[in-house]
Amino acid sequence: MSEVAKIVLGDKTIELPVITGTENEKAIDISKLRDLTGYITMDRGYKNTGACESAITFLDGELGVLHYRGYSIESLAEHAGFLEVCFLLVFGELPTKAQLQKFEDDIRLYTLVNEEMKDIIDGFPASAHPMGVLSALTSALTAFNPKPVDVKSENDMYHAVCKTIGKFVVLCSWVYRTKVGFPLNYYDNSKGYVENFLRLMFAIPTQEYKINPVVVDALDKLLILHADHEQNCSTSTVRIVGSSHAGLFASISAGVSALWGPLHGGANQEVIEMLEAIRADGGDVDKYVLKAKDKDDPFRLMGFGHRVYKNFDPRAKIIKKAADEVLAALGVNDPILEIAKKLEKVALEDEYFKSRNLYPNVDFYSGIIYRALGIPTEMFTVMFALGRLPGWIAQWKEMRQGNEPIGRPRQIYVGKTDRAYIPLDKRK
Repeated sequence: MSEVAKIVLGDKTIELPVITGTENEKAIDISKLRDLTGYITMDRGYKNTGACESAITFLDGELGVLHYRGYSIESLAEHAGFLEVCFLLVFGELPTKAQLQKFEDDIRLYTLVNEEMKDIIDGFPASAHPMGVLSALTSALTAFNPKPVDVKSENDMYHAVCKTIGKFVVLCSWVYRTKVGFPLNYYDNSKGYVENFLRLMFAIPTQEYKINPVVVDALDKLLILHADHEQNCSTSTVRIVGSSHAGLFASISAGVSALWGPLHGGANQEVIEMLEAIRADGGDVDKYVLKAKDKDDPFRLMGFGHRVYKNFDPRAKIIKKAADEVLAALGVNDPILEIAKKLEKVALEDEYFKSRNLYPNVDFYSGIIYRALGIPTEMFTVMFALGRLPGWIAQWKEMRQGNEPIGRPRQIYVGKTDRAYIPLDKRK
């Protein structure tokens, strides 16, 4: 007999089915609760509510586990490249050598961005935040690609994926180039995706741009680590916008906007801002460690601990090594990064932090790497968006091909009731 949950309301007992996932996660299916009882559930922030069944990403915050399509993040970061992981997330299986080559070649077909997009970029003031510009540009792609994706067509869906991945990387770099006043670069089909992103960002016409393989490897890993993370704020946004049958570009644009928030994608930016504040105050790390331990002090260490992972963030273990390699390869001499190293040492050795599992997380190390590469702080979330893109696409595709209903949360009304209209001349 299948497992059921029972809810007792007065003299009435309602039985609700229990759903069990492949990793033995359990959920009470309340989809018929309102029809059967007239009640809804209240779950602010949806912290205990499952909105979908998904076969893409599994994470266990207690054990520090993250899997994409059943593959551990550790094995993928060690052995796979970013586009290989993109293919896995979106299409469900690791590609063969031939499939991966075709995928890379087909992405190259779509890396040219309509020249009129430059007029849109030029319309933004210099003060515009890169994420606001990126969201607008992504949405604007709809105007240049007005035909909706036929989600039932395997060929249509495949090329929509390639087009999105191909154009988004160029737009991310254009946002940066416009911000710093550099001429816009174009994709080089003789180079790989990650190598292209680096030269799109940093190559200038007056000199040859040399690509450092250590930097390529670190950035490749960072993009993989950020590729998906279950039903977080931006991913849920992509799914709920897409549930109205909004197009892929519009849904991705909504995800960019959600990621922009400092409680979500802005965490690595906050890490660098914290380090800069410590430096401005004299660089006394011990002082700020004591402030972090003082429960009455409002100061909080950014980039330590994680709201999902109650143990060590598995992504942080991987990227810590890459961060060390990047700093060594580039020979960076930056007082901000020296402060970061001191904080890292304290967090890994101090019993206060260890007992509370306040270890450096992926945002801490990604901020350090981006800073070392010379990427401006306000561009950090754009980097996050580039990594998260395949997850958003995969989630949108799964939602649309699964024929999920339009998202429509309920509410409990707590406003005023049954008020009589007062004519304008009688109001005080």
